[in-house]
Amino acid sequence: MNNIETIVKKIRNLLKENEPTLTEDQKSRMFKIINPDISNYEMYGLKTSEIENIVKTVFNSYECNYEDAVEIFKVLIRSNNEGEKFAAFFFLNRFKKFFNEDTIKLFQREYSKYCNTWSVCDSTCIRVIGPFLGKKGNEELATKVIDKWSASNVMWIQRASMVILLKIVMMKRDFDNSYVFNLVDRMLKFSDQNYIEKGIGWLLKTCSKYNPELIYNYLMENKDKLTCLILRYASEKLPKEKRSSILMK
Repeated sequence: MNNIETIVKKIRNLLKENEPTLTEDQKSRMFKIINPDISNYEMYGLKTSEIENIVKTVFNSYECNYEDAVEIFKVLIRSNNEGEKFAAFFFLNRFKKFFNEDTIKLFQREYSKYCNTWSVCDSTCIRVIGPFLGKKGNEELATKVIDKWSASNVMWIQRASMVILLKIVMMKRDFDNSYVFNLVDRMLKFSDQNYIEKGIGWLLKTCSKYNPELIYNYLMENKDKLTCLILRYASEKLPKEKRSSILMK
């Protein structure tokens, strides 16, 4: 057994060993919340922090380079198990100093085929992809990635483009309003998909924390083309009276 196989096996064993005991009702509720887009999806029910600790333990126990980590990532992300998909990203993120444009291309390829839930999409964009693209010096690459991903025909890639941008907004505590509104306009073409619709609302809500007046004006001016769900999500952090005027028909 080579080093890659050894590490993958160790991660899988630890995930299984730490799996909580859940009732059938708890499992059913969990699946309903996560709502995977494939029928044979599996979940251990571990918390994200628990998966990160398992990955950290394995990382500290074995010698491994970036190229090995990429192969480990590929094995784990292609699993139908939610915990293994998270572990894939968290393990590769241990080598984030080696990330480059090819890493982002790898993420896009694997997302296109093996991202099956909003939880994998959102958590990995917030914890791994967004922080890398939000680093100083990566502005041009970030714009390139967001523009390319938003034009994808894969729904999870489309949503990821918005989650990446909102993470960057959170990091900078500021945003380019014309860029954000342009992305929203492009994504509205796909807003019949629930996770895209919610992603638009989440992006605008995040921006409202840093410039509430601007977002309020945008929502008021565009009420006719934004769905009720988008308006509800986007106005969530605005003052009560302003939110009421946005939601008023």
